[in-house]
Amino acid sequence: MAVGIGISLAQNPTLSMIVPIVEPLGTLWINAIRMTVVPLVVGSIIVGVTSAPDARTIGRIGSRALILFLIVLTVAATFAALVAPPLMAMIPLDAAAVASLRESGATAATAASESVKKIPSFAQWLTDLVPVNPVKAAADGAMLPLIVFSVFFGLAITRLTGELRDLMQRFFRGISEAALTLVRWVLEAAPIGVFALAVPLSAKLGLSAAGALAGYIVVTALMLCVFSLLVLYPMAAVGGRISLADFARGSFSAQAVAFSARSSLAALPAMMESSRSRLRLPQQVTSFFLPLAASTFRVGGALGLTIGVVFIARLYGVTLAPAQLATIVLTVVLTTFSVPGIPAGSIIVMVPVLLAAGLPVEGMGILLGVDTIPDMFRTATNVTADMMAAVVIGRGERDEHAPVAAPDVAPALAPDVPPDVAPVVAP
Repeated sequence: MAVGIGISLAQNPTLSMIVPIVEPLGTLWINAIRMTVVPLVVGSIIVGVTSAPDARTIGRIGSRALILFLIVLTVAATFAALVAPPLMAMIPLDAAAVASLRESGATAATAASESVKKIPSFAQWLTDLVPVNPVKAAADGAMLPLIVFSVFFGLAITRLTGELRDLMQRFFRGISEAALTLVRWVLEAAPIGVFALAVPLSAKLGLSAAGALAGYIVVTALMLCVFSLLVLYPMAAVGGRISLADFARGSFSAQAVAFSARSSLAALPAMMESSRSRLRLPQQVTSFFLPLAASTFRVGGALGLTIGVVFIARLYGVTLAPAQLATIVLTVVLTTFSVPGIPAGSIIVMVPVLLAAGLPVEGMGILLGVDTIPDMFRTATNVTADMMAAVVIGRGERDEHAPVAAPDVAPALAPDVPPDVAPVVAP
């Protein structure tokens, strides 16, 4: 980013030629990550389902995940609703700058209206969960319907018997292992990919983001980081019984990919690799839970949506009453499940939240123009929450299958055995 800002400030034509040369390398790296997602998700979920002790394991993980998701999302949105207003009130606003922002916001919101129209209703979202064509769902990148298909296909494989079931399990395990190998190759190029993504971004922004928008960016980034450090990391340590250092090391590579790619799905391969090789989570968590979390669990979105709505209220001079804030929290929690797994996905679904709060929808356009940096922090927070949930769910799975300690029956079996012999008899 320092290199990109230097290029922007230098205004040197020769240095500026670096940007169009470097930029395709970042796109190429992101495309390489995305091409591994479908075979990795399908193979891993089917392996996870077929290797589970029984179908109840899948139901248990799913129900625990839903409860954990709702709790964390509610805490995140409430945190943002309570902390963001006083912080936004500290941002100095110039009347001329606010008027300019409102004008540009109306233009940007009009341009984004087509994207907003593509957001499905709840009924449509529900019916789309079962894909008419799983191949088309994979081609379109519709991960949640693909996950639903993979779960049921895996359950169908468990009903096969003998050699046929073993053959199908080995086939999909091979797909999963091959995809993980491909992921490792792509992640080895991460330093080049992240550099190629950061330089063009910072060269385009330069130091132009100033005033109110800079304040919004700083507040958003700060609140996302604080929530991760004060809530998500301790939850992982306590709920997953893991040290903060181990969790931080296990999450870092996925966070780096998420921060640069601005896509939770793009970070999914790194999450699965870390959970398997570094955090040593159970197979069913790595194969089944993480793809589900990456597709539906948007803690960064819950925080970012709430902060964005509070900022728009500040720009338009609207004081949010407690009832409005409560409405925002409830709407945000429900809306985050429909956030698409694309860059700026959280901003696109801000419309129903703004409508629920009685704020101008045009305000969304103001945030679209400067959403790149907040989106980086939102996505990194999403991935941090995914890894936290995986560690917590993984601990629950370990406890579920932990062997029950045998009672100390040595005295009853052999009361006259000397003490130094009893331990040999008892185990």
